[in-house]
Amino acid sequence: LIGKSVPNFSLPNLFGKEDLTNFDLYSKNPIMLNVWSSWCIPCRAEHDILMVLSEFHEVKIFGLNYKDNTEEARKFIQELGNPFVKIGSDNSGRTAIDLGVYGVPETYIINEGVIIYKHIGPIHMNELEEIILPIINKL
Repeated sequence: LIGKSVPNFSLPNLFGKEDLTNFDLYSKNPIMLNVWSSWCIPCRAEHDILMVLSEFHEVKIFGLNYKDNTEEARKFIQELGNPFVKIGSDNSGRTAIDLGVYGVPETYIINEGVIIYKHIGPIHMNELEEIILPIINKL
């Protein structure tokens, strides 16, 4: 889906607030969509990187919680912190399939609703500095 628009979707918010939809991903500034689950060990490992991104860089990060138990997902965020502007619960996995997700974690860089980059697996600090931030800064 690189170079294509984000597929249409609407997911309930993990914390019961406003739904996460594809329209949230339309912005003139680059944003990130991180697909994660509480049961995913690599997701836990990359979470500190997402927290750094959300605190020190002007990047909005949205979360897509994939095939997870709602209470466990909430505990994960309450324990590790919330780097996300909004988190959609994709309990069926349908939205992830439409995005072409292979597994968790996966992270997308999106600009004006178009997928610019897809990172498969956890983001490590060197990948943040050498790949992710240069793409974001270029946009």
